[in-house]
Amino acid sequence: MITVLAITFVAATVAPLIFSKLGRNAFYVLASVPAAAFIWLLFQYGPVYSGGGIEETLPWIPTLKLELAFRMDPLAWIMSLLILGVGSLVLVYCARYFKNKDADLGGFGAQLLAFAGAMFGLVTSDDLLLLFIFWELTTILSYLLIGYARTRLAARRSALQALMVTTAGGLAMLVGLIIMGQAAGTYRISAILDQASTLMTGPMQGAVTAAVVLILAGAVTKSALVPFHFWLPGAMAAPTPVSAYLHAAAMVKAGIYIVARLAPGFSESELWLPVVLGLGLATMLVGGYRALRQTDIKLILAYGTVSQLGFLTMVVGLGRPDAALAGLGLLLAHGLFKAALFLVVGIIDHQSGTRDIRKLSGVFRSSRALGVVAAIAAASMAGVPPLAGFVAKESVFEAFVHYGTGNDAPAWGIWILVGLVIGSILTFAYSARFMWGAFATKPGVEPTPFKPIKPAFLAAPAILSLLTIAYGVWPAPVDTWIQPYAALFAERPDAVDAGHLALWHGLTPALGLTAITFAAGAAMFYGRNIVSRAQSLVPDWVDGDRAYQHTIGALDDIAVWVTGRTQRGSLYFYLTVILTVAFAVPLAALIAANKPLPEGIYFIDPNSPLQMVAGAGIVVGALAAVRANKRFLAVLMVSVTGYGIALMFALQGAPDLALTQMLVETIVLVAFVLAMRSLPAELRDRTGGRLRVIRVIIGAAFGITMIFVAIYAMGARVATPISLDFPRLAYEGGGGLNVVNVTLVDIRAWDTFGEISVLAIAATGVASLIFVRSRGDRIKTSEAVPEGSVGRRTGVDRDSRDGATLAVAKKFTDVSRDAWLVAGRTLAPERRSIIFEVVTRLIFHSMIVFSIYLLLAGHNLPGGGFAGGLTAGLALTIRYLAGGRFELSEAATVSAGTLLGTGLATAAASGLVPLFLGGQVFQSAIIEFWLPVFGDVKFVTSTIFDIGVYIVVVGLALDVLRSLGAEIDEHFEGKGAPLAEEDAADLAEEAAESAASGKGTA
Repeated sequence: MITVLAITFVAATVAPLIFSKLGRNAFYVLASVPAAAFIWLLFQYGPVYSGGGIEETLPWIPTLKLELAFRMDPLAWIMSLLILGVGSLVLVYCARYFKNKDADLGGFGAQLLAFAGAMFGLVTSDDLLLLFIFWELTTILSYLLIGYARTRLAARRSALQALMVTTAGGLAMLVGLIIMGQAAGTYRISAILDQASTLMTGPMQGAVTAAVVLILAGAVTKSALVPFHFWLPGAMAAPTPVSAYLHAAAMVKAGIYIVARLAPGFSESELWLPVVLGLGLATMLVGGYRALRQTDIKLILAYGTVSQLGFLTMVVGLGRPDAALAGLGLLLAHGLFKAALFLVVGIIDHQSGTRDIRKLSGVFRSSRALGVVAAIAAASMAGVPPLAGFVAKESVFEAFVHYGTGNDAPAWGIWILVGLVIGSILTFAYSARFMWGAFATKPGVEPTPFKPIKPAFLAAPAILSLLTIAYGVWPAPVDTWIQPYAALFAERPDAVDAGHLALWHGLTPALGLTAITFAAGAAMFYGRNIVSRAQSLVPDWVDGDRAYQHTIGALDDIAVWVTGRTQRGSLYFYLTVILTVAFAVPLAALIAANKPLPEGIYFIDPNSPLQMVAGAGIVVGALAAVRANKRFLAVLMVSVTGYGIALMFALQGAPDLALTQMLVETIVLVAFVLAMRSLPAELRDRTGGRLRVIRVIIGAAFGITMIFVAIYAMGARVATPISLDFPRLAYEGGGGLNVVNVTLVDIRAWDTFGEISVLAIAATGVASLIFVRSRGDRIKTSEAVPEGSVGRRTGVDRDSRDGATLAVAKKFTDVSRDAWLVAGRTLAPERRSIIFEVVTRLIFHSMIVFSIYLLLAGHNLPGGGFAGGLTAGLALTIRYLAGGRFELSEAATVSAGTLLGTGLATAAASGLVPLFLGGQVFQSAIIEFWLPVFGDVKFVTSTIFDIGVYIVVVGLALDVLRSLGAEIDEHFEGKGAPLAEEDAADLAEEAAESAASGKGTA
């Protein structure tokens, strides 16, 4: 199972490349992935049904009880048949549905294949949290697929609506999953189901009931049950293959799967049946009613899907053996006929250009093969023998006849049966409406022009219709597949014999209900005009979608009101609110606790009197920053406090922290100075009077409160600090003597990975604020000198102009080889410093080498990837300050985005590779070997993670320099006056002479 998932997601990753080579025929290549997985699944029949299932587990974070646990049992096997089989056929269909000129086919194909993988992972997951990960992955992918037509407002709106509704349900479901896992003491689904009866009667009964309801909330939103049914018809803005797969065979079945998965253990829960039967029946009736009002054949199927999903929820959630058998039988039948019908709609729309039943006429005459395929699928949907829908619906009727009329039948049982029959009548009526609207020849309507259909285009729905016939005529294999699942309910007190799926059960009450369904459904279809007039009397305000829009509108109004009163554009106001809350809440807690101060408090460490000097420097810097009237001076004084803290770390024996603090403070100082070039030099906007007093009070209160919070926190420790074991763990487990570095890259690697991810996001945010069209990662070089000015705005392409300036500057250096630091020709005289250039030439390469030394030595000595990356970033900063933006481009020819991505990928790979070697995520290996000259070498694989950190930090520094440095430089240059024409001509002439002679000019 893990291999199938890995191959599927890898294929999805490379899908855009395949499409760039093969065009739309790449869909055939993608279809081979779920098709091969489908074949593999067939070979797993024996182990699943005779060996008790297949289990695969990879440890993830054992201390948090997280693991990649997968289990293939009969329910997962049946769901996988539908997911992989229909998925491969839909991908084959896409190869003829789309045109090569359609936009972003590569992205669409990748998302559709990834969705198949996510659904397969969802139904095979045996861990609650892993199931939720795949659950939300299907939500995100469905959002992307529904919104494929990004330029259409309806597609974007529908995609957002589906995302919001299903995500809201998913969050409720997550809470329920966590409650369930904590109550059971395990997150393994199979283990939870084994102890379900104990959970429902034990001391955690109330929590378990709440968890079940919350999980059902996720299922209700995912499977579009009332009152969240409106998102599914709206999602029909997606391409038809998406509707055929996500909204007929896969995504909406996820909610049904959750109900079916939990039913053996929790269907006797107090609120289970009211939710499942109540919402299921309401959805079946509402969906069928709305389907009869539609004039778009795709919307007829959409509302029909809503109705069928309610039907399925009722059956699989009833919690009886016969209902379980009928429910999974209906689930398979529905996947076959509804996917086929959606694909038929796609062909009609593709070949005729319309889906409106008021315009479609004579389509059956134009394509009898398509009409036959659609008739088989529609008849199965209506429950006509001898098709799959009839076999499954007969079993459903039989199960609810037993439930509603048996000796132990509940009071509402008969009414549930009546509602079920009414819903089936509506199903027959809208099935007939679909066939009439799509294929009939209508009086007074011109025959619809219809292009001939190629066999490859019709193949997928034809195969699904043939499978519908085969299932109906010979249901024995499907019955064999489902019986082990139905047997899970056999021990219930009210259990009845599950029976069997069969084409003929004799003259039974269920057959009589079927006859009533056919007669009443046919009457509704032939009296469709009367039905339509009756429906028109229902007020328009009875509409779930309209209620959703009003709700979103109200939320928007509230958000505007709240934003207007909190987001005032005043930094003082924001800081006042933040700092007031930050000191008021802890202070109130300290006062309420009324505890004495801990013993052993001292003002200064007697073993380190130099702390007084560092502390005095920090205080002076802080006060000077407050009193400064220039921005640069204020920032400089803030940096003084940072350097004082670095000294404090050094005095306390923490060289790693001191080194990192010093480097961070330096590069932050540079970033602030670069950013402030666009701001006035003086700090004029000062607050005076009472407001200044208030600011002083808040600042002092915050500082004093934090002091006492720290004192109480340090004195409140009762357990032995876990950090005392870090030195031993660092050496024995992490293979290093530097506790700080080993902690970052090994013991707490997850924290560090999160931090570098935040760094990458922050760098991207800074770049997005500065660059309008692109990140401006690289200044291209060109040997041509642009006409007009050099280095000024003259309407010439910026990359060509900048590259020409740098090329000319290089030719005017004093050596014939490529030179660096040509600031004399690229910087304005007032910005140039000869001393700074000389110093840069002397120390740049040494700093780069030293940064690599810090990276490699950091496992045992002070340093590490973060300190090394900061050192390299400072080296680039010095080179930029000495030579300007052109020199920065020459110093770092790789884009900042590439560095950030490469660093994150390197760190992630170092964490994932151990999984494939039988280890855990971010587990380190210590490798000892001998090399000539170097002798014995001990290499720890966490160094690779540290290399990723190094690359990310360098990328961050480069992004800051290019965003706050080079881009603002270019902006300032654009405001200057162009060079005189004679100066530009002289410069170009000298450059040409130098190029001809092959020598530089001093």
